[in-house]
Amino acid sequence: MKTAQRPIHSDFGPQTAAAEVAAGHDLSGKIVIVTGGNSGIGLETVRALAGAGAEVVTGARDRQKADKQLSDLERVSFISLDLADPASVHQFAEQFLRRHDRLHILINNAGLFRPPNLLKDKRGYELQFGVNHLGHFQLTGLLWPALKKAGGARVVAVSSTGHRHHGLDLDDINFEKHPYNGMAAYGQSKTAEILFTVQLDKIGQPCNIRAFSLHPGAIETDVFRYMTEDQLQEWKKGVKRFKTPQQGAATTVWCAISGQLDGMGGVYCEDCNIATVSPDDAPPGPRPGVRAYALDPEKAAALWRFSEQATGVHFD
Repeated sequence: MKTAQRPIHSDFGPQTAAAEVAAGHDLSGKIVIVTGGNSGIGLETVRALAGAGAEVVTGARDRQKADKQLSDLERVSFISLDLADPASVHQFAEQFLRRHDRLHILINNAGLFRPPNLLKDKRGYELQFGVNHLGHFQLTGLLWPALKKAGGARVVAVSSTGHRHHGLDLDDINFEKHPYNGMAAYGQSKTAEILFTVQLDKIGQPCNIRAFSLHPGAIETDVFRYMTEDQLQEWKKGVKRFKTPQQGAATTVWCAISGQLDGMGGVYCEDCNIATVSPDDAPPGPRPGVRAYALDPEKAAALWRFSEQATGVHFD
């Protein structure tokens, strides 16, 4: 059943912290993956879910950072993962599946934001699209048997209000027909993450797998490492309120475990609620709501076909 893209009565709000969402949940026996779980909101997501009893596996490129940040957490392990490298994604999935035959929650959290110029992943695609979408598409496909075996699973994609800056142009993913713009490329990759969950939820429902995307809020983390100080200050001018990393992780955790979302899926969320739909011609920038073009089922299906061809991964 398709879930309506409109707010519900949520027990939480924009100032809720991830630990508050997880409070009262017993996730003992649940297996969770969080990509990019060694820093920022990913780390807070790991802390909240492991604190509720889940066994959490996190993947990221920087093992040294992971060892430093995760060493004091119980039920948390690390496997190296570079989403720009299909061989690394394959190795991560192989290692995980050797240890676990099922996966209850997959959180595609890792992301790249506005590198200074056009870079490409090892497949040859624009790097933000490659990391934020294609790497996670491949990973989800490789883990699909474990998600199906869970007997009820959720896939959560951390998108962004940045999707409002650019829709999906499958004819010009690498900006060969138009001048490269880092923010437009970021927006396209985040639109792709939303569209991915729309189609994923559609094909996953018969297996009791539901999918969600979300905007975590404006949070100052090391995702902004490519921005100059002037760019960062200009970006901050448009933000009405910043969240802490703990608050930024709350919507991720809510999408992953909330009973309020049982039987739902394929929706974009923010502030621990399902978001409203904003007009496609509304101004871009850090505003609430999701663009209608990011929910278009035909675009979602077209992106799915493109992603299967680009990654060589076909969901069973």
